[in-house]
Amino acid sequence: MKRHHLALSAIAIGGGSAVAHAASTSEENWHLLNEIDRMEIITETTYEVRKIYPEAFDKGAIEFEVTGYAVPLTPGDMVRELILMSDMGTCPFCGSLDHGVSLEVALAEAIPTFDDTMRISVRGSLEKVTDPETWQAAILRNATIVAQ
Repeated sequence: MKRHHLALSAIAIGGGSAVAHAASTSEENWHLLNEIDRMEIITETTYEVRKIYPEAFDKGAIEFEVTGYAVPLTPGDMVRELILMSDMGTCPFCGSLDHGVSLEVALAEAIPTFDDTMRISVRGSLEKVTDPETWQAAILRNATIVAQ
C-alpha cells in the first residue's frame, strides 16, 4: 500500500442541503449502495447498463455519511477524487471481477495525499449516476472528511 499524509485539521467538516437522509450507520449506508441493481444489456449494435435504485434515491440527492478505505483516483500531491471501499479486501483495483461495493467521492476541497491503509469517514451529497454506458451508479459530491 502506498503511504500518504492526511492533514485532517485543515479540512472543514461540511454540511449542505440535501433532499433526503440516508440510513444512520455506515454499515447500513454500504448496504444501501449494495442494493443498487445493475443489468447489462448488450446487442450487436448497442451497450447499456440499466440501474434500479432503492426507494431512498427517489427524492433526489441524499445527505450521506460513510466510512471505508480510500484510494486516490489520480496520483499527485493533492487529492480531489477518490474511491471509497467498505473492505480493502474487496478492492475493485485488485484485479478480481468479483469485487465489493465502492463509491466515487468528489471532495469539496482538495486535500493532501493520505495513508490509504486507514479508514476514513466522508459526508456529502449522494447522487445517482444515470449514464447508461457505465456500471457506476452513485457518486458522493461536495464531500468532506469527517473522521479518520
